[in-house]
Amino acid sequence: MRERLEAVARGRVQLVMYRDFVARKARGLGLSGEVKNLDNGTVCVIAEGPRAQLEELCAWLRRGSLLARVEEVACVWLPATGEYASFAITYE
Repeated sequence: MRERLEAVARGRVQLVMYRDFVARKARGLGLSGEVKNLDNGTVCVIAEGPRAQLEELCAWLRRGSLLARVEEVACVWLPATGEYASFAITYE
């Protein structure tokens, strides 16, 4: 059964390849969704797929890329919507 993970990462997570790190891991896990920077300095991740793969992604979000310093990751679990066909880095 597919689920949806909505997560916000706080800390030093912008300008440190964090979005690329998240996108590569999510694609490797076969997840769909998006990752994007928010104006307040955090990074938002929306991912859909099987719970086990989403939990693995959630653990990676907390670890972060080599240059990142993740202070907190807030995760919300919801039913999947099916709105994403692949996993993308969104630039706004």
